[in-house]
Amino acid sequence: MAMAHMVAERSTCDRLLGGAVLVRDKRIIATGYNGSPSGMDHCNDIGHLMEEGHCIGTLHAEENTVLQAALFGVATQGTTIYTTYAPCYHCLKKLIACGITRIVAMQVYRDTKVRDVCLKAGIRFEIFNPDGAWLDHLSDMFKNLPREAQTEVKQAEKSKHTASLNAIPE
Repeated sequence: MAMAHMVAERSTCDRLLGGAVLVRDKRIIATGYNGSPSGMDHCNDIGHLMEEGHCIGTLHAEENTVLQAALFGVATQGTTIYTTYAPCYHCLKKLIACGITRIVAMQVYRDTKVRDVCLKAGIRFEIFNPDGAWLDHLSDMFKNLPREAQTEVKQAEKSKHTASLNAIPE
């Protein structure tokens, strides 16, 4: 679930920062976040394309996750999707069609029928309720990042980039 939250930070539609991670056999096979299709302008840059109270310029995290799997030819049958918000009804239909067998959501967003539909479709639906120890571990993990090493890597990349720019003939 922590990965789904990290992926959500890439969302390019600030109406809802949603993220999802598709897993098979405890291995991540695809990720997605709320954002425009590749090659199209992002809501955060040009504004929202609103229709009936919804931004229709954005793909939801769950959609982007299964589309990424399809793009790279990764089978979704029998997988689990971890998502920051329970899928809307339209995304849920796509997850059912893709053969996803388990949905783990951090919270329900708007549509409370998700659990009932999952039950009818034979999909396990769970709300993730982290305990204090998990949240403390997560906080410690990010607090104790090796920041010195990050600075060295960034400086090396900057030097490399500058050197390559200087090598370009005019």
